This record gives sequence, C-alpha cells and structure tokens, in this order.
Amino acid sequence: MLRRYQYRLYPTKDQEVLLAKHLGCCRYVYNWALNLKNTAYHDEGISLSKYDLMQQLPALKEELPWLKEVNAQSLQQSIHHLSRAFTNFFEGRAEEPTFKKKHDPEQAFTVPQAYTVDFQQGTVKLPKIGTLKVKYHRAFAGTTKS
Repeated sequence: MLRRYQYRLYPTKDQEVLLAKHLGCCRYVYNWALNLKNTAYHDEGISLSKYDLMQQLPALKEELPWLKEVNAQSLQQSIHHLSRAFTNFFEGRAEEPTFKKKHDPEQAFTVPQAYTVDFQQGTVKLPKIGTLKVKYHRAFAGTTKS
C-alpha cells in the first residue's frame, strides 16, 4: 500500500525563487497540454495521448528556454497528472480537468527520481533546487517513490 506524507520545508530565499519557478513551469506545462488536448479534440476530433504530449516537450523547451531551468521529469509528471485527470473524468470519478491558476491555495509538483531524503540531518535534496531543511514530524518505513 502506498502512503503519502507531507512535511514542512524551510527553504532559503534563493530556494524559494527556485520552488516558485518549478511550480510556475509545471503549471504552465499542465495548462499548455490541456489547451493542446482540447484544441486537437474540438478541431480535428483526435485525442492526444500523454506520450504524444511528452514528445512535444523538447520543442516547447526550445521555444521557451526558461522551462530548462526546472527538472524535466517534473514537467513530464505534469502531463502524467493531466492524463490521470482525464482518465478519472471519463470513468466518472471526477469532473472535467480545468486550467490551473497561480493563486490556488494548493500547488504542488512531483519529483519522481534523483532526490535524497535524509532523516538524520533533517534535509531533502531536490534536483535543480538543492538541499532543503525539513521538519520531519514522523519517519516512515519503506522506500520513497516520489
């Protein structure tokens, strides 16, 4: 069984900027993919898969170089989350996916690999962000997935 734990992060000022960039870029890619998927369906009647959208990410990163400042796997995970949202919608478990907004109270991005969790030092190391201080209120047994 998978469990999810949330911990409080204590980033430096520079890391706060990098976290905001990650959140913004992931939100942008999610909205870009949602728009592309909606446009393709309404105009051409085709449904783009998550792999079709992920194959277009390198071209988007060439067009928008600021997307290269964040972890590429986090951007791919945004597309995966969109795909999962559509699956839930079509299976009747959720409403139709909508565009993400900057001022939503909950914002998140996923780091699927290349991270390190250290309970002894109270830190977590994220790619392209660095080592963040964390308040671990409880430890967990098993392996971390993302």
